[in-house]
This record gives sequence, structure tokens and C-alpha cells, in this order.
Amino acid sequence: MDFGKLKLSGVKLYETDGKLYAETDQSGINARYVLSGAFDPPAKVVLCDLDGTTVKSEEFWIYLIEKTVKRISGDPDFNFSAEDVPFVSGYTTLQHLDYCIKKFGLKTDVHAANKIYHAIANDELKEITEGRGNVGAFKPREGLKEFLEELKGRKIKIGLVTSGLEYKAIPEILSVFRVLKMGNPFDYYDAIITGGNRKIKGVYGTIGEMAAKPHPWLYAEIGVTLAGDDKAGVITLEDSTSGLISSLAAGYSVIGFRDGNIISSGARELCFSTADSFNDVLKKI
Repeated sequence: MDFGKLKLSGVKLYETDGKLYAETDQSGINARYVLSGAFDPPAKVVLCDLDGTTVKSEEFWIYLIEKTVKRISGDPDFNFSAEDVPFVSGYTTLQHLDYCIKKFGLKTDVHAANKIYHAIANDELKEITEGRGNVGAFKPREGLKEFLEELKGRKIKIGLVTSGLEYKAIPEILSVFRVLKMGNPFDYYDAIITGGNRKIKGVYGTIGEMAAKPHPWLYAEIGVTLAGDDKAGVITLEDSTSGLISSLAAGYSVIGFRDGNIISSGARELCFSTADSFNDVLKKI
């Protein structure tokens, strides 16, 4: 792999002594992880990313970042270009905002921008929940219902994994399950893990985005819950390089959807395989 040609946000890959490492630096905290994957079909556990993999919602979250930039800059006509998209999707909100502050010279810091972003997101999600606003923001990936039912039929455990904070992620998956008439996702999935809760007055906070993808902890925790030490029986479905690295850092192989940013970032070689659809996935697990 030509590491110099990789297009990764906030992550550096390199090899030493036959091992592949990922080094990331977020909010001044530097971490290094060994990347590995050991999947040996058939799958016993499938871990599914939410945004972009289970639900086609990246355009909505990019829209929220764009709206945040408009409010901070005072420019109502601001729009992202195609070259901005890989840096404002697939990673954490703080990374997306940090990119915007540096790229567009916004006169704010990332924490102040984050407060504005969450205020906008709260308003938008409230409107969607109440049947107004952008009610079509969350669309299931084609074939999602049939895929999940097939996994159930094969007695494969299913985990849902997202870096998104709980207040954003739960309305999203509830909305999609309503559309598909699949009942309560909390009853359907064997485990669900989110990026947690914000640290604000009046509510409890959790570790949140500082431990989100591309760090391994979301996948590591849910993987241990569902599979114990059996990493060979686990496969992850992802569409982003941050999720790909997160899963590999936890020791779980990845099937990458080709319509995300894994191919364009040059990280295809890190995948166990790639897929265009859930039908493709079923043939490989």
C-alpha cells in the first residue's frame, strides 16, 4: 500500500516490524493502534455502521455542518464544494468543524462551533420527529429489511454501531424502522452502541466523541459483548475510512461499501472485501 496516496482525515498509517499502525491526533490527544482483522466465514456476528451503511443520511449531517458554517460566517450563500465532502463526513463532528474552521478561516474555536452545531441539530431533529421539516432525511439502504431478516434466519447476532451522539442516532434508526414497519429496533438488534451523551448542564454525560471512530472503543466494546474473544466470527459493515480504521483497531475485519469514501480515500486494501449491496455482503459472510 502506498501510504502517501491515502486521503485520510486526522489519521496516519504506517508499517513497522510487519505490523500496520494507525496514529490519530484529536483535541491534542495522540493515540496509536495496531490494525488487524481475522474474519473466517461463516459469520457469527455482524456489526453494522449506522450512517451511510444502514441508513443513507450523510447528506443530512453534511447539511447541518454547512448550516453551522453559514451561521458562524454570516454568509447565507455558503456551500461546500465536492472536495470538502470527504472531510465533513464519516468522522466526528469535532473533526468536521475543525476542518471547516481551518479551511474557511472561521473566527471561532471548535468548542463554540460545536455548541452552535448541536443547537441547529436539536431544532432540525425535533422538526423531523414531529413530522415536519426534512422528514425524508433518513432513508434505509436498499434491501436493509431483507438483509436483517436473513441474518436473523441464519441465527447471526446483529450489532448497530455509531459514533453519533444518542440524541441524534436514536431518532434516526427509529425513523427508519417505522418506515420499514419493523417494530422497535431495541427489540430487533442484539446490541446497539452510540457515541453517548453530551456534557451539558442538567443531564448526565458520557465519554462521547473523544472515544468515537476512528478509535476502536465502540467496536471493541460491542464486539466483546456479542462475540467474546471470537474475533474470527465477527465481520463489520462500513462505508467510511474512520469506521474501517476503528473496526480494524478493535481487531475486526471489514466489508466496505463502495459508495462511501473507502475507495476514494485509497483504503480499499484494508478491507476483507467490498460490496455494492447487502446481497453482495450475504455472499461473502
